[in-house]
Amino acid sequence: MTSFRASTGRHCHNAVSPLHSAVYFAPERQDELAALGLERGAMSYYAGRAAPLGAVGAGTVTATFYNFNHEHVQRYIPAAWTIAAPEAVRAAVLRGVDGMLRRLLGAEVLASKELDEAASLAMRATEACHREARPLYAAHAGLPVPEEPHLALWNAATLLREHRGDGHLAALAVAELSGIQALVLHNATGRAPTSALFMRTRGWSAQQWDAARGQLRERGLLDEAGDLTHAGATLRGEAEALTDRLDAAPYDHLGPAATARLTELAGGFSGILRAAGAFPAVHFGKG
Repeated sequence: MTSFRASTGRHCHNAVSPLHSAVYFAPERQDELAALGLERGAMSYYAGRAAPLGAVGAGTVTATFYNFNHEHVQRYIPAAWTIAAPEAVRAAVLRGVDGMLRRLLGAEVLASKELDEAASLAMRATEACHREARPLYAAHAGLPVPEEPHLALWNAATLLREHRGDGHLAALAVAELSGIQALVLHNATGRAPTSALFMRTRGWSAQQWDAARGQLRERGLLDEAGDLTHAGATLRGEAEALTDRLDAAPYDHLGPAATARLTELAGGFSGILRAAGAFPAVHFGKG
């Protein structure tokens, strides 16, 4: 029963999450934040994602984002809040989301009863999410829900994504993995973005990456070639299983039939986003 619940919730998450994450690659979001005076790239990413938390410092961003280099975060936070207040940043992100979804999904999909149904199901799922020990989820949950169905769907996808994400960070902490160690271990599967991409986007140096790899070897989680050992694969599996357990409530609340329907609808919309080029090609592998 636990395995079924876990796989069902994870499957639904995988269908819903792209509806949120597509915005990080959208030119509309970058343009809206640049119009406020924020630098494109890292500053816009940190400020845009952290804005619901308020004008927090770099320490809070590092803690809640987990696998980003704190020194890299400090280059942009809290400086971003001297350029634009969190409320203005949040409003700009929503304008970017609106523009992105109108461009990629089109007017017919946005006006469809299926999109309205998906938004209602996703918001219903969030009724069972927990605020305790989930700072990013809790910050987003305190914001008003947009009235337009496509923005309500994006908002619900964001809540579900950050709820699972906060739980995943707890699982990584239980596994005694630092942020960079979690990235290295994930990269070692060969199914993650390349180490070069992880280092560039998270602000880690090659020396820091090599040091984390050495630490994982000392724990017996990687072999000399940098591949996962049995112990490493087991640890990753345990962390994913704990993440699933901590994220079961929204889908238990929906029930099997409604969860399956949300998975179907969200998967269809996510497919449209992918086909429209919402996500850039990413190179996978340990290189």
